[in-house]
Amino acid sequence: KVLFSQNWKKQNRKIQKLHSHIANIRHDYLHKITTRISKSHAMIACEDLKVANMSKSASGTIENKGRQVKAKSGLNKSILDQGWGMMVNMLEYKQQWRGGLLIKVNPRYTSQTCFECKHIAKENRQTQSKFECVKCDHKANADINAAKNILSAGHAVLSAEGGCSKGRPLKQK
Repeated sequence: KVLFSQNWKKQNRKIQKLHSHIANIRHDYLHKITTRISKSHAMIACEDLKVANMSKSASGTIENKGRQVKAKSGLNKSILDQGWGMMVNMLEYKQQWRGGLLIKVNPRYTSQTCFECKHIAKENRQTQSKFECVKCDHKANADINAAKNILSAGHAVLSAEGGCSKGRPLKQK
């Protein structure tokens, strides 16, 4: 299509309609899943991920070119398509509505720490899905091991605060 012609504008409207439809589907799914999670759990622990930092461009500067820009661009698109930040925000306000608690845990080393012996090493996480501790030979799925670490860190934060964090409803305090 010729740029800014009538046919181009018609096609652009069709594409915009498709994108808004996809966004509506994503919002609907996130609302449904966060409502289900919020109704069934009084305390939720999640990583305090900085989605904006994770999806920064890898382009670099004119003098210092970025590495693997195309791969990073694809990763950024998939991170933003998932709506992680939106899901955490929805969980946060829904937990407050229901009198629950959402604890955001520092994501540092959660996937490299052994849940059994608490040994931290980059070599523990061999692949995306395989976790094997180099110290105690504990083997597990990497995501399950990280989830256990996040939950235990959430319990530690909860016990350190005495069960009362800022912004909790008065009936919970």
